[in-house]
Amino acid sequence: MHADLAARLIDPATLDRLTALADLDPALVVDDFTDPRAVEALRDTEVIVSSWGCPPLDEDVLAGAPALRAVVHAAGSVKHHITDACWRRGIQVTSAAWANALPVAEYTVAVILLANKQLLRIREDYRARRGVPHDWQAAYPHAGNYRRTVGIVGASRIGRRVLELLRPHDLELLLHDPYVGPEEARDLGARPVGLDELCADSDVVSIHAPELPSTRHLMDRRRLALMRDGATLVNTARGSLLDQDALLAEVTTGRLNAVLDVTVPEVLPPDSPLYDLPNVLVTPHIAGSLGGELHRMAAAAADELARYTAGLPFAHPVLPEEIARSA
Repeated sequence: MHADLAARLIDPATLDRLTALADLDPALVVDDFTDPRAVEALRDTEVIVSSWGCPPLDEDVLAGAPALRAVVHAAGSVKHHITDACWRRGIQVTSAAWANALPVAEYTVAVILLANKQLLRIREDYRARRGVPHDWQAAYPHAGNYRRTVGIVGASRIGRRVLELLRPHDLELLLHDPYVGPEEARDLGARPVGLDELCADSDVVSIHAPELPSTRHLMDRRRLALMRDGATLVNTARGSLLDQDALLAEVTTGRLNAVLDVTVPEVLPPDSPLYDLPNVLVTPHIAGSLGGELHRMAAAAADELARYTAGLPFAHPVLPEEIARSA
């Protein structure tokens, strides 16, 4: 993992647990498998505990790690470092993606509820009036969450958790996912619909699909045009799923609102209009684990290591056949 990440990721209690479970050197944190310390350690390593910044475990690396049997990833996606060579070798892989999904879902639910309350527009209106009396009920007759429609694009871990957290509210929930049948969608508390119908009928559209070649610009100019006036687009998935230029045209007119935690590029240039538009909230990819939330992923990794040392299967395995349609 990134050399400076371990101290923020692993709290003292979890570090004590990890060192009790295995012969682990807390000082050995590497982000380059050609590092002489890594080369030496890999000769006897049975389990790698990885996180953000882990380099690929390719054929050359695996050749120098004859005892490697498992990778315990204390983060989300494993696509950046688990290679086909790992699957051919039969290495077991587990990920704390489920733990990282929880704060993303919490962030998403918070912004959905605030979007329906028309928070961004009312904030700007109130700021401009600065104490001048105003009839807010008359000005915003369609604000609020009662009987609003929320469309979830993708029944991923995060998408499912968002649906679960939204169920207690008086909302109509729509779901589009080509891998989820009508009965399963209803079990999740949502009405299954096509993506075009979801865009046209939702007050808020929230994206939770994986980043795949087939999902690039899933929300394109045509589908954005289908969204009703005043609707909000929320993207906490990947920036590539959205045609950002097409969205910029819509939000610049004020017709749509947007909450974007991911963008293209990942860090917007200083002159991007998205920073300053009053109907757009942009955050720097912080919906996932942040601050103390990192410790949940480390604790999840310790749980999986405990299962491994006890001879039990991982509770959250990553399977090669699932990689093609996962984040």
